Amino acid sequence: MESRIVWFVAVGLMLGAVTGMAEQSEKEKVAVAGAEQWLGIVDEGKYGESWKEAAEYFRNAIKQDQWEQAMQAVRKPLGKLVSRKVKSTSYKTSLPGASDGQYVVIEFKTSFENKKSAIETVTPMMDKDGKWRVSGYYIK
Repeated sequence: MESRIVWFVAVGLMLGAVTGMAEQSEKEKVAVAGAEQWLGIVDEGKYGESWKEAAEYFRNAIKQDQWEQAMQAVRKPLGKLVSRKVKSTSYKTSLPGASDGQYVVIEFKTSFENKKSAIETVTPMMDKDGKWRVSGYYIK
């Protein structure tokens, strides 16, 4: 009888872990879709619109005109997008320098017209309105 109880508890723990991983995976999928949509706006050179579509945290960290100037200086010279593929995703509930919340750090392996190999790091977060919105963007 005891071995049955232990077995049921073990199965229950495994199912709980699988369910937790599935929920995390679903969050990552939705966050990646949001990031890709946002990157599409950036790819079109609509930097002001990308700022408006970003997370509140992002908009509070940088003014729209500063963002537009930074993107003109950094992103525009790279040229048109050639390819972009998800390299990795990582669900986090805390990040250095940011308040606790739900974040997905996404690395894209990207190729541009004028830079054949780049890594774009995009960090969507669950915003106050319940939507995944970009809170950080970095090109290396």
